[in-house]
Amino acid sequence: MPYSTEQDFMTSFTDLALDPRVLKAVAETGYEKPTPIQAQAIPHALEGRDVLGIAQTGTGKTASFTLPMISLLQKGRARARMPRSLVLAPTRELAAQVAENFESYAKHVKLSMALLIGGVSFKDQDKLIDRGVDVLIATPGRLLDHFERGKLMLTGVQIMVVDEADRMLDMGFIPDIERIFKLTPALTRQTLFFSATMPPEITRLTEEFLHNPVRVEVARQATTAETIDQFVCKHAPSRKDRADSEKREILRRILRAEGEGLTNGIIFCNRKRDVDIVAKSLRKHGFDAGALHGDLDQSVRTRILNGFRDGELKLLVASDVAARGLDIPSVSHVFNFDVPIHSEDYVHRIGRTGRAGRSGKSVTICLPHETKYLEKIEELVARQIPEMEDPLGTPSAEAKPETERREQSSPRHRSRSASRAAPASRGNGADTQPAPPAARTAARSAADAGARRGRRDRGSDHHPVTGLGSHVPAFLLRDFRMTAETASAQAAKPATPASETPATPAEEPAAEARPRSRTVRRSRTRSRTSEEAQQPQQVEAAPAA
Repeated sequence: MPYSTEQDFMTSFTDLALDPRVLKAVAETGYEKPTPIQAQAIPHALEGRDVLGIAQTGTGKTASFTLPMISLLQKGRARARMPRSLVLAPTRELAAQVAENFESYAKHVKLSMALLIGGVSFKDQDKLIDRGVDVLIATPGRLLDHFERGKLMLTGVQIMVVDEADRMLDMGFIPDIERIFKLTPALTRQTLFFSATMPPEITRLTEEFLHNPVRVEVARQATTAETIDQFVCKHAPSRKDRADSEKREILRRILRAEGEGLTNGIIFCNRKRDVDIVAKSLRKHGFDAGALHGDLDQSVRTRILNGFRDGELKLLVASDVAARGLDIPSVSHVFNFDVPIHSEDYVHRIGRTGRAGRSGKSVTICLPHETKYLEKIEELVARQIPEMEDPLGTPSAEAKPETERREQSSPRHRSRSASRAAPASRGNGADTQPAPPAARTAARSAADAGARRGRRDRGSDHHPVTGLGSHVPAFLLRDFRMTAETASAQAAKPATPASETPATPAEEPAAEARPRSRTVRRSRTRSRTSEEAQQPQQVEAAPAA
């Protein structure tokens, strides 16, 4: 596979053998010198060779295939439902941007173009295809939808372009790409294949469908531009359930700290749900922010993106749908609200700033569980990202003792401490005697006062914990000693048979060894039985008298 070095590029577009009308359109756009990827890829594309272009985002890959396509397709005419060229893009935004570039560079050439993306009526797209198009720009899913409906044939494709191939891999489009390749003529088709990275799956795809391609690599794979100042803000949340809210607070403080240097910025989130939450939070705190992700309607996505490009919207909160191919040269900052899970996505995200030689800045907020992703990113870009100061700082060392002090001073903590100390105090036999009535009354008053203070501290919805600490349960305060009434009842009961004769004095020590409560309970039961036995005798003796 031939390889072209960065030293081979020309110094002007006029040296690239492009069509004069294309050169006129390029001059009107304000471009004078080609980028390295453009200078190396365009001459080989004009020769009809397959090109494998590897370059980091923001290096001008779109013009590397649109300019030679326009020059090669100016001769000939398209037939109905049979496009002459095909450009595949992973997202709607990137496909729309390619269409805009094509319109700018082909305004002096009579070529027709159609854009097939989701969110647009099939009927309007069918009308364009029926008239015949020279350039068809599409996303893989919508292209296959038209093909399965019988509205499109790909046997007339002369030039096929795959843009952001590694993003196609991340989004799961590789099976669709393989199917589309097989629908196009393999022998007469010229293929231009562009990617920022070359994973093994992409390498396999190029080896299968590209014929002796020219490899053009202007920078090491997955490198970041030197004009971007990169920083990481590491934060350890105070509590797990506060991690997201603290991250949003950190983001707001960083935005305020940038001041006037922040002309506009893109904030990337890993999940679509977080995109809406962060955008809503920023608007609530006075920031001009909009949300952009794949679940939005295409008209809404286009309106928000145009407002950000025109300067009407200062902050754009987006998912990785905006990480690839969006050409907005004036983006000053990129913020990673979440550390990207895939290391390559970091390169594409921060590539939205520092484009075309401009300076930019990127800040990544990293929580402890995201450190493993950050380490992979640093390994990929072969550099350590400088760490910036955490706007929220670290938790104060005095916070924990102060919290413990408040807990220890609460009535609930005091009651628990008393309950833990109670067994040690009850170990002495003298302490097991019931407290005097005055002491019991004082203990109850103290417990009620503590309960009232606890209710005031914790609110009226909580009730004090009873049975612990200084609160004594009622059954422990009962007096089980024999009363005078019980003694008289036992003296009045009749003589018992010999089998029920009370124990002799020699047996009395054994009886006293039994628990007092059991003896009292039995004596009470016997007294009630003797009283019940006497009552019927009195009733029966009354008539005789």
